[in-house]
Amino acid sequence: MKFVVDTNVLFTQFWKDSFTKELFKDPRLELYSPEFALEEIKYHIQEIIDKTAISKEEFIRLRLELTSLIEFIPLLEYSEKLKEVQRFIPDVSDIDFFALAIDLGCPVWSNDAELKKQNKVEVFTTEEIIRLL
Repeated sequence: MKFVVDTNVLFTQFWKDSFTKELFKDPRLELYSPEFALEEIKYHIQEIIDKTAISKEEFIRLRLELTSLIEFIPLLEYSEKLKEVQRFIPDVSDIDFFALAIDLGCPVWSNDAELKKQNKVEVFTTEEIIRLL
């Protein structure tokens, strides 16, 4: 099963005892995310460290691990889909995730309920993915 992973799910990589970390390793899942998501994670480094009580070194290790579990796709590979997504996206900050999902022909994995308020791209929560597996 192929999914584009939203940043709110990627952030769980840094939580202690996160079950989602184990899902990222499930061989039945093909996981993708825009490269932009890595920048977003980097931008929130201090917030992540503060909320998870991990060291900066642990943050760097977990972020590196994330890049081995999820394929991060450059904007150039899906940029032609951005205009199409603008017409239906419920939250403009998620435009890259939806454009990539359309480009790859797969759903988005997100725990943001707002993203389900459209009917062009399927959106699955972590709980729904667990049920699928």
